[in-house]
Amino acid sequence: MVSVLVTGSSDGIGRETAATLAALGHRVVLHARNAARAEEALAAVPDAAGVVVGDLSSLARTRELAAAVAAEPFDVVVHNAGLGGGLPERTVTEDGLELLFQVNVLAPYVLTALMPRPRRLVYLTSGLESQGVADLDDLQHERGPWNGMQAYSDSKLLDVVLAFAVARRWPDVLSNAVDPGWIKTRMGGPNATDELPQGADTQVWLATSDEPAATVTGRYFKWREELRANPAAYDVEVQERLLGACAEITGITLP
Repeated sequence: MVSVLVTGSSDGIGRETAATLAALGHRVVLHARNAARAEEALAAVPDAAGVVVGDLSSLARTRELAAAVAAEPFDVVVHNAGLGGGLPERTVTEDGLELLFQVNVLAPYVLTALMPRPRRLVYLTSGLESQGVADLDDLQHERGPWNGMQAYSDSKLLDVVLAFAVARRWPDVLSNAVDPGWIKTRMGGPNATDELPQGADTQVWLATSDEPAATVTGRYFKWREELRANPAAYDVEVQERLLGACAEITGITLP
């Protein structure tokens, strides 16, 4: 049995991942952004060990979430929470940060930096990371016209960059990125081609399997198959600049 935290597990792929892990007999803690969604998550995954609440669009709430789960370290953390690219205009959070960048990139960075180091980390990305641009001088899309899908693609590339940076910095931790596919969820929409179980399978496998193919680090997977990510993700300078930018913005340095 392993102990797993799955962020963003009140619905969609995160909930499917959590439910599958719990059904396999693992200790699973859910995460939701508010109390109402936390109740929904527990009702949907009654075998879960509990649920923690934290709004990832707030740096203060993200810090509180990290503190709340720090007392009992996890074997695995699945960074599943994220927002899609449907925002019609650039949105700024209470911290003065662009919303997609804060939730999709800064939040997993903060949680990774502040939580006790697990044995395995899984970061959810998207196949659109291949279209992402790692513009380290404009991480929050302050220049030019707003393009929600490009901002989303950029954030998903940066999730892969983060996973690879952690893998390089922490060789004792298995840190990988997963493209779950185009899954039929609220985010994926009605035209999505792939079903929920398929979207969760690789995360469950990476979290629990001792197979040689699953006990690797710094890799990019889709449906248990290792693929090549956007070339920028392998660039050590890009990795270091992202970590530096996240540290400067949040005041939190990755140990």
